[in-house]
Amino acid sequence: MQATSEHGERQGGEANAPEILEELVRRAERSGASDVHLQMVGAVGQVAFRLDGVMTPGKELPAAVAERVCGRIKFLARLKTYQESLPQDGRIDKSALGTQNDLRVATYPTVTGEKIVLRLFQAAGARPLAELELPLPARLELEALLRRTTGLMLLTGPAGSGKTTTIYACLQYLVALGGRHVITVEDPAEQILPGIMQTEVNEARGLTFAVAARHLLRQDPQVLVIGEIRDEETAQIAVRAALTGHLVIATLHAGSCKGVFERMQALCPDHSAVASAVELVVNQRLVRRRCTACAGVGCAVCLQTGYHGRIPAVEWLKVNDAIRQAVRRQDLETLKPVRPLAEAAEDLVRRGITDEAEQQRLFSS
Repeated sequence: MQATSEHGERQGGEANAPEILEELVRRAERSGASDVHLQMVGAVGQVAFRLDGVMTPGKELPAAVAERVCGRIKFLARLKTYQESLPQDGRIDKSALGTQNDLRVATYPTVTGEKIVLRLFQAAGARPLAELELPLPARLELEALLRRTTGLMLLTGPAGSGKTTTIYACLQYLVALGGRHVITVEDPAEQILPGIMQTEVNEARGLTFAVAARHLLRQDPQVLVIGEIRDEETAQIAVRAALTGHLVIATLHAGSCKGVFERMQALCPDHSAVASAVELVVNQRLVRRRCTACAGVGCAVCLQTGYHGRIPAVEWLKVNDAIRQAVRRQDLETLKPVRPLAEAAEDLVRRGITDEAEQQRLFSS
């Protein structure tokens, strides 16, 4: 076999697209990146990795090389190799690349050329709650909630804040407890968990979160997990289910524990029902760790970023009678979570787990 350069070009100029693609995916796996981005921009293909939630630039590929790599990706994902003007979605099995993870493939046309994003499906299963490094009081509140038979737990945070990881840890805890019928509605189902009845929404076919949740209540669930509350109907179903003998776990986009109640009151006209249903609110962010391999100065392990891995910063609100009365009065300014997020991040800085630059990146606004 002829030698290849860093850009994967054979001597003589012929690009070895299979080897380049495999090396990009392996590099992502070694660093722990969740996604590989490849975008055509003029005479080059720009490669970037999403590492610990932050886009990290990689190498640039000559246009001819990048085009062959894009073609290889489409071929393996069984997409139309000639189609560049419309988005396409597919999947590549890890056996086709000899890598550790399956890949979800998404193509999209941009004004500078086609872009492809490869999402790595991590081979590892759901992590237990005890391994998420949540503050011990927060984990104990979660475990107590999961042992309940009724009530609503709402998990909030922006995209990429680890909500799905926390939800799957809760599901694993419920499976270990046993004895209950657990049903999920997800978009998509990131992992398949034995002992759980999992459902994926399909809005193109009319199976929305609201439709799925409404019909799944007829499947006699004891625990209902809703991937995201997006509309009034889903919110009202979650509240009613929590008040009629079900334990309901759901995520909701809001910026704070107080913001969760503001959002729920906007979606549910019966504020008293919201106050009665909600038992626990958890608001989280993921904070990047200083890379231990280089003490934060940058190395190959962390792709020269100085960070490797993440740890959750969490605030939570256990709903008691006083809080319920405040919610009914719409006196939400009095709602104060246990150790606000900013204080949680400051503690991580003091312990040397992260640094002030990362704290400011997440909490300066």
